[in-house]
Amino acid sequence: MKKTGKNLSRRDFLKNTSAGVVGTILVPTILSSCAKGINNRVLIAHIGVGSRGQSTLKNYFVPLETSFSVATCDPFLQRRNASADYIMAQYSKKGVKAPKCTPYHHFKEVLNRSDIDAVHISTPDHWHIPLAVEAARSGKHIYLEKPLGLSYADFKILEKEVKANDVRFHYGTQQRSMRHVKLGIEMIQEGKIGDIEKVEVWAPGYYGSKNPECHEVPVPDDFDYDLWSGPAPLNPYCPERVTNYGSWFQWDYSIGFLAGWGAHPLDIMVWALKEKVSGKYTCEGTGKYWTPPGIYNTIRAWNVNYEYDSGIQMHFFDADFAKENNLLHYRNLKEEDGTTFYGTKGWISLSRSSAQSNIPDLDKQLNDFPKNENGWIRSEDNTMGQLFVEVVKGNIQEVCPLNDAIISDCVSHMANIAIRTGRKITWDPVKGEVENDPEANSWFIREKRKPYTI
Repeated sequence: MKKTGKNLSRRDFLKNTSAGVVGTILVPTILSSCAKGINNRVLIAHIGVGSRGQSTLKNYFVPLETSFSVATCDPFLQRRNASADYIMAQYSKKGVKAPKCTPYHHFKEVLNRSDIDAVHISTPDHWHIPLAVEAARSGKHIYLEKPLGLSYADFKILEKEVKANDVRFHYGTQQRSMRHVKLGIEMIQEGKIGDIEKVEVWAPGYYGSKNPECHEVPVPDDFDYDLWSGPAPLNPYCPERVTNYGSWFQWDYSIGFLAGWGAHPLDIMVWALKEKVSGKYTCEGTGKYWTPPGIYNTIRAWNVNYEYDSGIQMHFFDADFAKENNLLHYRNLKEEDGTTFYGTKGWISLSRSSAQSNIPDLDKQLNDFPKNENGWIRSEDNTMGQLFVEVVKGNIQEVCPLNDAIISDCVSHMANIAIRTGRKITWDPVKGEVENDPEANSWFIREKRKPYTI
């Protein structure tokens, strides 16, 4: 039935408040019951409010005048309650008449709320796709932190559900909101450094942490460890297992910083060269693992080479490898992650807080942005959140689309597979498989613990 008048839903209203990419408001604001008289604010729920989730809601969303954060959700009782209290305190401090921000234990309670327009998902990696799929099926627009996920089949399920439910997707690769990176991408795409022949990508491998052992202890009363584990195996509990480092560096939850940090500089490559890196490619290289007997067991250092059918070559390595081999000698500011494009006329190197080129005019333009006292380019805190809100409203096209996320995340997984199998592999994105190598493909499949299946 066509929705008219009073039965026009809040989600349909937000969808229809723009006419195309730029958008023009067509009808008066229809308020959610939770909006309490404040016009046209997107209502956002935060699922996963650990350190990253809290940082994002504090810097990207609470300062906005175009959205309200109305729910927090986390298996840690203290986290969800403290985050909800912070949100309400900030609105009160600013004198904003805001709807109540409610803390929730289970994500289904959040997704069952019809007034919520969008979710920000900032959980451990193994929960990213399952939660995003549930959100899409509930009709919620999705801001999903990187990396994308652990299983290629799940990528395709999410792709299907996003399309079927007409929701918009926003990947948490915040460099797409940074002015100097955007300018560098434009220069590359306009041919300012000629035809691209080679790309170098690097990221931190392990943050210098030690590999802890796990001595099982009782699960705290205020923590739902079963829910935190979700689709992953229910391992013996110890506090070290459920820290940031624990979720980043255990195979049951992640493939390590190959994806966790690699997602950012790899995304810069995909952003600039999507057509040329979307096809088939080979991958081979070496890596290092964590030393037993601790619980960390992902790859913590890598040196991997790719060759695309388009002719572009790509070298992906960790930050320690870069330092040991002086691979960033050409850079004045040696940031721990970045992407360098080598063209027939020169090079451009882009990172979160710096941008450089060996072409003087380009270098001058890339550095014509406000900097801090150490020479790093400043970023605007809430730009990424505002972009998401504009995407949800339909005022702009998706800035960090799902298909780009799939391309970059597959690059990380191919590195993981090549290192673990010890051989050169060929990834065919059309078939969604490593060619003629069942063992290699088995590394890109994860079984899910019931009932946390999709």
